Amino acid sequence: MTHRDLTILVIDENAIRASIIEAGLHDAGHSRVSVVHDVHGVGRVIERLQPDVIVIDLENPNRDLLESMFQLSRSVKRPIAMFVDRSDSSMIEAAIDAGVSAYVVDGLRQERVKPILDMAISRFNAFSRMERELADARSELADRKVIDRAKGILMKSRGISEEEAYKLLRTTAMNQNRKIAEIAQSLVLAAGLLEDF
Repeated sequence: MTHRDLTILVIDENAIRASIIEAGLHDAGHSRVSVVHDVHGVGRVIERLQPDVIVIDLENPNRDLLESMFQLSRSVKRPIAMFVDRSDSSMIEAAIDAGVSAYVVDGLRQERVKPILDMAISRFNAFSRMERELADARSELADRKVIDRAKGILMKSRGISEEEAYKLLRTTAMNQNRKIAEIAQSLVLAAGLLEDF
């Protein structure tokens, strides 16, 4: 999907400010733009539209409104660009923690919309890639731990070396067309059940 094919949702209670964002998006070649002026019930709108990117403009946000937008950001897992007129360091930190991809203070101008949207998408993609890599690394570490435990069980119960235990796990995995970690997990669970007797 190219950037021009994106479905973009603009959330802005101020119609004039929303038109600035919409014009900036249209100037950048985006035609699938929806604008919502009422922030209440916006979750249902997001569910219905399934936008690729969300642009939120909060002219004079109070803490409750900002927090509800941050809560929305945490739940939708999409690139979010947020424009605000004023902020403080705690709000900027809260925006980052909530996963807002671009948080722009006092910078709503039509010609800035496209580069900010592009940055939000890039940052979101980079962050998502890092989250996937972290999840993969954690999974790999968990697999290694369970394989080591299974090797220990085999070494103790069969009186074999670590290399032989690994070879046995690998052969069993190949014969059953399963991953070594799955075989190891089954062995560790079975050994745990047997210990209880």
